Amino acid sequence: MADYERKVIKKIKKGNQQAFKKLYDSYADYALRSAYAITRNQNHAADIVQETFIKVYRNIEGFDEARSFKAGFYQILLNESRRYMAKQNKQAIAVESEELLDHLHEQNDAYENYDHLERALDQLSEMHRTVLTLKYMNEFTEREIAQMLELNVNTVKSRLYKGRQRLKTMIGGVVNG
Repeated sequence: MADYERKVIKKIKKGNQQAFKKLYDSYADYALRSAYAITRNQNHAADIVQETFIKVYRNIEGFDEARSFKAGFYQILLNESRRYMAKQNKQAIAVESEELLDHLHEQNDAYENYDHLERALDQLSEMHRTVLTLKYMNEFTEREIAQMLELNVNTVKSRLYKGRQRLKTMIGGVVNG
């Protein structure tokens, strides 16, 4: 965890509400985009983000400072999203392609075939779409993804590889190997 985050979390643990506001400001947009990618509904996403921050605030005392805050936060966000979606009697969706598309759009405005890419991502299995999104949109390491999804690191690496290969095949890229 970054020294800045560690200091902010220590202040929050001491009851400093301004420190919590700083943490909120750092993660709110990220959380809202992620929750929207899961729910595809702005109101649901806002509710999920609110519940996620409430859980973070209530459980900050037990937060392990040796662990990445971003990874822990994202895990809470995913769990809240699944809980909320189940409560809404809808099928929970892990991480949708919109999140990756937003990232690709920000990184490469020259890419013109978003519809084709989105259709290809939608055709990937949930497990491949999830690890690809966590890796490339949210920039988590394989180890962090493994911790979040409670998987072996080699399983994550395998899913990333297979997901990339399937995506390349679907969008017409050349796949070596």
